Amino acid sequence: MSGLSPPEVHPVASRLQEAFPGAVLEVTTFRDEVTITVEREAIVGICRFLKEHPDLRYDFLADLCGVDWLERREPRFEVVYNLYSISRADRIRVKVRVLDGTEVPSVTGVWPTANWHEREVFDMFGIRFAGHPDLRRILMPEDWEGHPLRKDYPVAEMPRWWEVNKP
Repeated sequence: MSGLSPPEVHPVASRLQEAFPGAVLEVTTFRDEVTITVEREAIVGICRFLKEHPDLRYDFLADLCGVDWLERREPRFEVVYNLYSISRADRIRVKVRVLDGTEVPSVTGVWPTANWHEREVFDMFGIRFAGHPDLRRILMPEDWEGHPLRKDYPVAEMPRWWEVNKP
């Protein structure tokens, strides 16, 4: 069943609400998987709490991705953190909403694997991560203009850069 539920319904959301008052914006459950939307500024502290709290131990950042809601929702972007607790066999999704041009604090200090995930989100969506140790393109050439997974990316105007070295 899908829908909005108060933070006190899910125990992890309840713990976050206690530890970070006002930072939990929304809690949804779909097919028994919980998604907790939090304030962008609190993401590093929340991630560290989820990883290090002895009762939670979300020690595996399975994925970090971007979403572009162009013309469907404001703020336009979301960054989604898919977390997993290996010892408890439990998964949770944490999201932050991001205005176009706004930076998200980097979680590379919590999970080193976030390094490449954040670089991919930057490369594909143009979302910048404050405090990232090496925020540069990871998939596209360094001189590529634009961010191809943005819904306003001009697909019809794509440059033919791959033919440069052809005879």
